[in-house]
Amino acid sequence: MTRKLIIPLLIIYVMSATSCVTGKKYRTLQDTSRQFMDERDNLRSANIALEMTNRELESKMSMTEQEINKIKEEIVKANNAKDKAVQDYNTISGRYNDLQNAQEELIRGNVRETQKLLTELQAAQENLKNKEDMLRQLEQTLDTKKASLDELTFELEKRNARLVELEKILDAQKRIAQDLKNKVSEALLGFENNGLTVSQKNGKVYVSLDEQLLFRSGSWEIDANGRNALRKLSAVLERNPGIQITIEGHTDNVPYNSGGSLLRDNWDLSVKRATTVVRVLLEGSKIDPERLTAAGHGEFMPVDPGNTSDARQKNRRTEVVLTPDLTELYRLIDKY
Repeated sequence: MTRKLIIPLLIIYVMSATSCVTGKKYRTLQDTSRQFMDERDNLRSANIALEMTNRELESKMSMTEQEINKIKEEIVKANNAKDKAVQDYNTISGRYNDLQNAQEELIRGNVRETQKLLTELQAAQENLKNKEDMLRQLEQTLDTKKASLDELTFELEKRNARLVELEKILDAQKRIAQDLKNKVSEALLGFENNGLTVSQKNGKVYVSLDEQLLFRSGSWEIDANGRNALRKLSAVLERNPGIQITIEGHTDNVPYNSGGSLLRDNWDLSVKRATTVVRVLLEGSKIDPERLTAAGHGEFMPVDPGNTSDARQKNRRTEVVLTPDLTELYRLIDKY
């Protein structure tokens, strides 16, 4: 009997029995009716819960069916991929077998070629080894050259420093020589271009005195005009104690006529004139004699090699060579 029929029957039964049952039984029936009603309510709640569970199960079943369909599709794709892989494998396996057969055929048919290639390979390896040995030797040589280059670079830097210092000293010497030339030119202003010239070259000052300014022909005695010029020069030299003085006598190429004198030739005449100039420079001055040097060159250092009267006149001269103190320069040269 269903639950829907039970409840009406109970009501009818209760109503039919109301007139003939006692109060106690009526209460019993009421209790029973309430129990049935509670049971009904419980059954309703259970039914609702079952319906919700059923709907959830149906939803899960739908999702599961969808997943099953996807899995089936993936299985189909996997089977297709497997079939293609099997096909590719068979193709590759066939090619591999063909290549292996070709390789075996090549090996069997080209043993001598292979041996030749091996020989060439060994030769190439030996050549490579030789090249590597040569490369190591070159690297060692390069290291040696580099060390030498470093040493040369260091030496070059030292030489450059030395050159800079030398240039400074030379510039100083040039300035000293230029200053000295100016002083000498100023002191001998009245004599320049009148048998006397002052020039500067190679860091030295040259005072050139023509024969006619100092001596008569063939003589070594200095006249008054020449002594005056030399005294003016002596005053400048006295005020510049760092200057070395060289007096050089020069003659022309005409042989000297001794005329019974003690002089034998142009050598003697050039030396005698130089020593005479030295004595005049020292007369009444405080010049240190150690600063002076007398030299005679005869006719062998002409300023004009021509064989004319004008050339011979130029060559008959006395030169006073003034050299600034080169001690510092020589010290620097000896240092290196």
